Amino acid sequence: RVKLMWLNYPHMPTGAKARMETFEKAIDFGRRHGIVIVHDNPYSFILNPEPMSILSVPGAKEIAIELNSLSKSHNMPGWRVGVAISNPEFLSWILRIKSNIDSGQFKPLMLAAAKALEEEAGWHESLNAAYASRRVIAERIMEALGCTFDPSQSGLFLWGRISDPEVDSERLADRILDEARVFVTPGFIFGHNGERYIRISLCAPEEKLSEALDRIRKAMSK
Repeated sequence: RVKLMWLNYPHMPTGAKARMETFEKAIDFGRRHGIVIVHDNPYSFILNPEPMSILSVPGAKEIAIELNSLSKSHNMPGWRVGVAISNPEFLSWILRIKSNIDSGQFKPLMLAAAKALEEEAGWHESLNAAYASRRVIAERIMEALGCTFDPSQSGLFLWGRISDPEVDSERLADRILDEARVFVTPGFIFGHNGERYIRISLCAPEEKLSEALDRIRKAMSK
């Protein structure tokens, strides 16, 4: 009785990138079982030189909906400006619900979002250069915490595995908060599969990340 299957690549919180094979299998599965495939794709342009869309699979629009958000791609968090792409029937379902929830965005926000969408690739390149610099420091923080990570991750976060088998994410996050006054996101908040992981945000400026690195190194050396 499943009606909908949800995918999210580049994945949050792990940063794993999409594979075309995954999209092809998902579309085939949805078509054979009559299940709508929804792909949430807000991190498509963040540290991801080869963005992918599930709608690039032939026939995908017949069974899939793809979502994106200017919150991530254009630094507009809180503006609530997003995109849904699919066939007319599926979009009519969304509009039926939306019409009972709100009556449209504030017009200045929509005009600003339209202007943002006119930006050329150079804007994203400069933004990703800033994220890449922050990512280097975030990786050093992971190393200082004794965590391993996949360097191919995309998106606004760095996901790392805790090496010490005696320490879980809650204990490590609490220690860093208590001793270094730095907050790292404990993976358990994403479910039990995240209990051995932590996540670091790339939304902070370099100077703040560097300060966090210094504090953590001092705390871990005690």
